[in-house]
Amino acid sequence: MPVQNGFGNGNSIPSASDDIDLTWQYIQNNVNKIMVNLDGGMTMQDYMGTYTCIHDFCTSQKANSSRDNYGGPAHRGAHLLGEELYKKLANYLCQHLTRFYNEATQQGGESLLGYYIKEWDRYTIAAKYIHHLFRYLNRHWVKREIDEGKRNIYDVYTLHLVEWKSNVFDLIAGKVMDAVMKLVERQRNGETIEYMQIRQVIDSMVSLGLDENDSTKTTLDTYRYHFERRFLDDTRRYYQDESSEFVAKYSVVEYMKKAEARLAEEEQRVITYLLPDITAHLKKCCNTALIADHANLLRDEFQHLLDNHRDDDLSRMYGLLSRIPDGLEPLRSRFEKHVRNAGLAAVAKVAADAEKLDPKVYVDALLETHTTYRNLVKQAFNDEAEFTRALDNACREFVNRNEVCKAASNKSPELLAKYTDFLLKKSGTGEEADLETSLGQIMTVFKYIEDKDVFQKFYSRMLARRLVSTNTSSEDAETSMISKLKEECGFEYTNRLQRMFQDMQISRDLNAGFKEHVQSSETTALDGQYSILGTGFWPLSPPTTTFTPPVEIQNDCDKFTRFYKQKHEGRKMTWLWQLCKGELKTTYCKNSRTPYTLQVSAYQMAILLLFNDKDKYTYEEIASATSLNAESLDPSMAIIVKAKVLLMTPSGGEKVGPGKTFSLNYEFRNKKIRINLNVGMKSEQRQEEAETNKTIEEDRKLLLQSAIVRIMKARKHMKHNQLVSETIAQIKGRFIPKVADIKKCIEILLDKEYIERLDDDELGYLA
Repeated sequence: MPVQNGFGNGNSIPSASDDIDLTWQYIQNNVNKIMVNLDGGMTMQDYMGTYTCIHDFCTSQKANSSRDNYGGPAHRGAHLLGEELYKKLANYLCQHLTRFYNEATQQGGESLLGYYIKEWDRYTIAAKYIHHLFRYLNRHWVKREIDEGKRNIYDVYTLHLVEWKSNVFDLIAGKVMDAVMKLVERQRNGETIEYMQIRQVIDSMVSLGLDENDSTKTTLDTYRYHFERRFLDDTRRYYQDESSEFVAKYSVVEYMKKAEARLAEEEQRVITYLLPDITAHLKKCCNTALIADHANLLRDEFQHLLDNHRDDDLSRMYGLLSRIPDGLEPLRSRFEKHVRNAGLAAVAKVAADAEKLDPKVYVDALLETHTTYRNLVKQAFNDEAEFTRALDNACREFVNRNEVCKAASNKSPELLAKYTDFLLKKSGTGEEADLETSLGQIMTVFKYIEDKDVFQKFYSRMLARRLVSTNTSSEDAETSMISKLKEECGFEYTNRLQRMFQDMQISRDLNAGFKEHVQSSETTALDGQYSILGTGFWPLSPPTTTFTPPVEIQNDCDKFTRFYKQKHEGRKMTWLWQLCKGELKTTYCKNSRTPYTLQVSAYQMAILLLFNDKDKYTYEEIASATSLNAESLDPSMAIIVKAKVLLMTPSGGEKVGPGKTFSLNYEFRNKKIRINLNVGMKSEQRQEEAETNKTIEEDRKLLLQSAIVRIMKARKHMKHNQLVSETIAQIKGRFIPKVADIKKCIEILLDKEYIERLDDDELGYLA
């Protein structure tokens, strides 16, 4: 045979006129060099000669067969020759791989795995070279066949994969997987393995995943059928056996640590040599074997961990059970019950006497429980919303229904308001930096209070007293507290509180103007401060007694009254003498070089100023001079007598009343220079609390009635039960209304003809 294109080394390139057998013999010899001796069996001359031979053969056959014997087109002939060349290559690959299979069957275990990987690498590299040799066949005949929809026709590289799959892989896949799973098991048992072998086997399976409907595409079907399915089954079986054996020997806590470590290992296994595609299935498999199958055992340990404050183990349990569907739901209900009981127990410790209970001690008990379990939710339960909801439900229960609240359902908001008053008073706390933190803690408890209207009533009364008596520690702190309440409950809740501050600012401006007025008129005046309080915004009652102020006080008040009415005509002023206070200096004490300063109420001031005229008065004379009734006079006198500023005769019995005589104590001595006699009596405080509670009940009735009217005005017609439900929904932000109270309010509105009864238990709005 002649040598063409200058190539030849004893294996001459066939001419274009040679038949398929001669051509294939030449091609096969060179293909075999690639397949058998990839590193050096084929020279560049052989490679180029083979490529040229395939090209020339295909193109010459197209030209020579362009017409058939009858002068017609001969495309079918060229087609058959391309098909013959393709089939011969396929037959060659089949024979080559059969020999490989026979050798592979002699291997086993890891040696088979190593042999398979080595030969697979050699085979795929050779396939790429051969694919390039047959590029012309790929571009023309193979492409045309695929475009015509022919199945089982592939490009030359894919043909290599198809032949490998059918002649090698499908026959030894089981043994290969046995070897792979043996390696995985050894690694799980703590041995070091060549894990890259597993990855190479997986990659080969992925390469062998051919789409039967489209030869140009690949799938993961082969990988999933042979590897993933087997891997997951063996994994499930391995961990089921191991976990059953482990829980029989060790504690639940130790098992959780073991399960946590195993899950981390499997996640690392995916990163190291598995396909990411298996992640979801592997997680589900491991979660079932390691967690779901033992979920009840884990949950039974939950209460023990809670009781013993094992936060790290609780976090571990949460992390495990959160992996399975509905794994945490039973824990949330148990957690809620545990927190509720812990809160009730904390309150019971401090609730020996609800009437004498220190508000700070009570609020601290609530906060301590909340803080403990809020930190637990945050650290152990990943701040999960459902556990947070369980915590809130539990806190709401023990804040509103505990040992202290048995005496009165509104005791929690009352004590919270008193503690807030303690913090915001000048004497409440000396640590200004911590005040904002304390107010934030107040709001934590306030969030759980159901009767927020009760807190509002008590807080507004106490705020009024702090402002009137200028006894607030910080105006910024007061403003901050109101802002917090506004953010939680809305503008309407704090509207009156904000108006109080506006009135105080207006009063400061008025006092400044009054002082300028007095100075310009060249008249003398007391060093007094006056507060103008709007009747509709301040929760203050008029005096319950008549009162004749001292002449010095009355003159100054008259001057201020005239000044005020010049600026605001037509306004009525009511003097709240029970809230007034002042200071008196003593110059009569024999044993004191420095005069004492007595801090007194207006009533006490009127009593003591009488002793400027004479040293001794009877009870009846003092009552006549001050015009005070016994309910106001007796407590004021009792404090003065107890401090020994006045001496009472006869001295038998401490009770102030008719028949007693009072004289100035010239021998009065006290360790303090400033002595506060303006001290509230317990009876006054109880009376004020009773009045506040009475006001709350009255306001609630009005609030319910206004809500019912508002709803009916918007809806016009409504069923009775629907109206009750809608009213509860609107009011529950302030307090939890009773159905019986709502029904009473509906009856009141029916009597007032705001609404009317219609047929079929329906109510209608009357314009």
